[in-house]
Parts: sequence; C-alpha cells; structure tokens
Amino acid sequence: MLYREKIIQALENKGALFRESQQDSMDAFEILDDALKANIGYSKAELEAKLAGIEWPGACPTDEQDAQPFVIPFFESWQNHQQARAWAMNTLRGVATFCADGSQIFTRDISVPVGVVQIGWFENHHIDDGIGEYIKDVSIQVLAPGELSGDESAYADQEIEWRRFSGELAQAERFMQSQAGRQAVAFIDGSLIISFVSQLRPERQVNYVAAIENLLRISKDTGVPVIGYVDTSYATDLVSMIKSSTKFMRPIHMSDAALVHQHLEQWGDRCRMYVCARDDRVLSPNNVKYYKDVHFTYLKTTYDNHPARLEIPAWVTESNQHDWVMDIIRAECVVGNGYPYTIETADAVAVLSAQDRERFLSIFQQFMEREEIPLRFSRKAVSKRQRRL
Repeated sequence: MLYREKIIQALENKGALFRESQQDSMDAFEILDDALKANIGYSKAELEAKLAGIEWPGACPTDEQDAQPFVIPFFESWQNHQQARAWAMNTLRGVATFCADGSQIFTRDISVPVGVVQIGWFENHHIDDGIGEYIKDVSIQVLAPGELSGDESAYADQEIEWRRFSGELAQAERFMQSQAGRQAVAFIDGSLIISFVSQLRPERQVNYVAAIENLLRISKDTGVPVIGYVDTSYATDLVSMIKSSTKFMRPIHMSDAALVHQHLEQWGDRCRMYVCARDDRVLSPNNVKYYKDVHFTYLKTTYDNHPARLEIPAWVTESNQHDWVMDIIRAECVVGNGYPYTIETADAVAVLSAQDRERFLSIFQQFMEREEIPLRFSRKAVSKRQRRL
C-alpha cells in the first residue's frame, strides 16, 4: 500500500536536491553543447587527429562527418496521420520486417527448481497493401533442475537470461537467413553493444559477445540489416568522444540522447552516423572488440521525448543502405505511433503476465503429481498466492 501523504512529504524534503540536479543538468548541457558545436565543424581527418592515441574515445566519425550536416533532416511532411500512414505503408510495401522478444518465469519458492523461457516473434512481409502476410509464433524452453544449478552465485537467473538472449538472436538469425538477398530488416529490442555483460564471469561474457558477433556476421552474409533499437538510451558514447577530442577534464554526466535532443527539431530528423568506440571491460573471444563493426545514430521518433538510439552494422553504412533503413524505421514508428510496430507486436506475443505465471505453476504442480515427484511451496509463496488470487 502506498501512503500518499508520506510520499508527498518525503519528496518535499528532497525538493532542493531535485532543483540542484536540474540546474546541474542545464549547466552541463551548455558546456557540452559548446563542445559539440566545435566537433560538428571538424572534418573527419581533423576529428580523427584530435582522437589519435585514444584507443576507445567513445565514438569515432564516419564519412558522414564530411558528407552530411550534424542534423540530417527528414524532408517528408504530412497534414494528418492518414497521410503519414499512407507514406509508411508505401515505404514498407514488399519489405519483410522482423523482431523476436523474450519473457521468462523462474521461482525459488518451490522445492524443485524450474524455469521457462518463451521467445515470441512477429514477421511481416507487407504484401500489396503494406500489411499482410504476417507470422506470430512462440518457442518455449523448460529448464530442469540440472540446467539451473551451477558453481556461481545467481547461476539460475543468469542461465535463464542467457537462454532468453540467445533465443532471441537465434530467431533473428533464422529470419535473416530465410530472407537472404531480399528486402528485409530485423529488429533487436535493445543494444548491439552489450556492456551489461561486464558484470558477468569471463566465460559468460565471451558467450554473449560471440553471439552478437555471429548475429552481425549473418547480417552481412545475408545482406539483411539488423537494427538495435533503444527507445530510451542513457549511452554516453558521443559525449565521451566530445570530451576526448577537447581533452575535457570536468566530471560532467549527460547522455547522448539528452544532448542531441535539442538539435533535432522535426520528427524524423537524425544526427550523423558514428562508429561505436565505447571504453568498457567486456571480453571478446579473440580479444578484439567488435564495436567498430557497429555504427549508431539518434533519430527523433516523437515530438516531445528524447531521440531513440539506433545501432546498425557498419556494412549497412558502408554500402550506402542506411538511408533506406532509416526510412523503414521511420515508417515502423508511424505505424506504431512513435515506436516500431514490429517490436511492439513481438513484445505482445512474447510477454508472460503474472496470471500466466500462476497458470504455469498450476500446470507444473499437476505435472509433478502425475510423475509422482513431491513438490513443496514455501509458506511465503503460499501466503502470496492466497492474498493475490
């Protein structure tokens, strides 16, 4: 139960800290924006010279540093959503789009550990009217006790997360292989730069990185772009590059999206493409980071929110297909009202609700009874189920 009056009082007690944080953000923006404007004016060679000697400066320029303004405008305009949707349908016609998403169930409240990983996907071929044919489907893995026990803390949680991650990528790879040489785009709901694995054991880090490297390799081999879409990004790669190029020493914290947001005025505008050169401690199978094979930009997909971060394989930019890919993403966002429809639909297919969890536990209990395997629920779990049913 939330005690409203006590929450209000607690917030008012911290009002000064919230105001101070807001002022710090405004000051940081002014300083970093001045540095950004200086970077915008450099040629690619000049910026590379300023970053020389810094192995991982956060980001590096692409050829767009010389060929494009910092803000690359989207020139289409419409009078209403009907016109926008017509443009989107025409843009998507004949293009197969895909996304896989995952969900999981795991509980420590029963005597026999069990986990479930559900991967759902949505594949739309946009035939004729720009909508059908489409496929919605799921795959399900059940993890037995032996698959959930290991020699590390939180092994079961990490194993389930890995099965979900690798399962999503496997479905994306299957789609790309099926669409080799055709007009198609695969979406990943999240980043291709997986810094989060730096907290895992070395062998797990290597497995994650190998999976992403394989995804990028299949994308290049099949000619099907794979897009890492991050709706709310806190990445600081571009900010790190600005600090590196200006030898900036002051500890200022701001995300790329917050900095770029003020420059993208019109819906559909994006900034230049950059090479990812993030400085983190993620291990790779061959001790060579794949980050140089990933380019990123920020795209304004709504009128009010910060731009989305888009990550694409370097081969897409180098083969001059990125403008086409950007239009596919814009069209998806028109259909999805600010968020790619394909990703949104894959999430809806994959999601497992609290009610689904309860249904699974009932099914599992019945299964164990048929197998004549004793199953005990903790008193805490029993109490929660009684109160919530």
